[in-house]
Amino acid sequence: MTTGRKIQKSINILCFLFVVVISPLEGYDRDMASDKPETGNALTAERILDAARDQVRRFGEAKTNVVDIARALGTSHATIYRYFPSKAEVFSAIVASTMRDEEELARTFVDAPGPASERLTGLVLALHRRKIERFGNDPEMYQLYRRVIDDRPDLVRNYADAMTRLLAAILRDGVQQGEFRIDDVDAASEVVRDAVTVFIYPALVEAAAKAGISMEQAIKRVMATLTVAFRSGV
Repeated sequence: MTTGRKIQKSINILCFLFVVVISPLEGYDRDMASDKPETGNALTAERILDAARDQVRRFGEAKTNVVDIARALGTSHATIYRYFPSKAEVFSAIVASTMRDEEELARTFVDAPGPASERLTGLVLALHRRKIERFGNDPEMYQLYRRVIDDRPDLVRNYADAMTRLLAAILRDGVQQGEFRIDDVDAASEVVRDAVTVFIYPALVEAAAKAGISMEQAIKRVMATLTVAFRSGV
């Protein structure tokens, strides 16, 4: 065999090894690497939720799946499952995050100066307006919120408990400042919560918005009535 033929044969063998052996191993390495949590981009639960929100906004809840969320993050669905055991848990976490955002909004009225009656009314108006804003500007996420709370009464209960505590804090401050005369603040806070639920429950807010009904004057009337009761003594 001539030297040229030997060289050509060696080249052919190297090409064979690269195509048949080395290339599959590189693919395997990529697959293995993609199955690990990101390090350079610091994959976190919040980044996963952000990617999921983006997918829902673009394609809707029904067409969003864990594989698509993973692809958007440049990782594997197995990695996503290390943070959230199912797509349902991803969606529930998104709704829980929205509820925490509303809780923080409500908390600003607890810490704000001014009469307790004005802060109570301001709190309810702010929550109602936040719901209206989300319904108009973020419809896919609003519908996700509506659907999840039907399936997760525990989230609704936690949200209601948190809001009731914040209402109680404002009422208690009103009692301490001599603005209100309330014997049982906890009971009074539950009365306020129940009276204003119609203004912040997603399905009812949506129904009113679609009918072109503004609920703000009704909110003010309800809160004015409650204020009279609390000032008179209950």
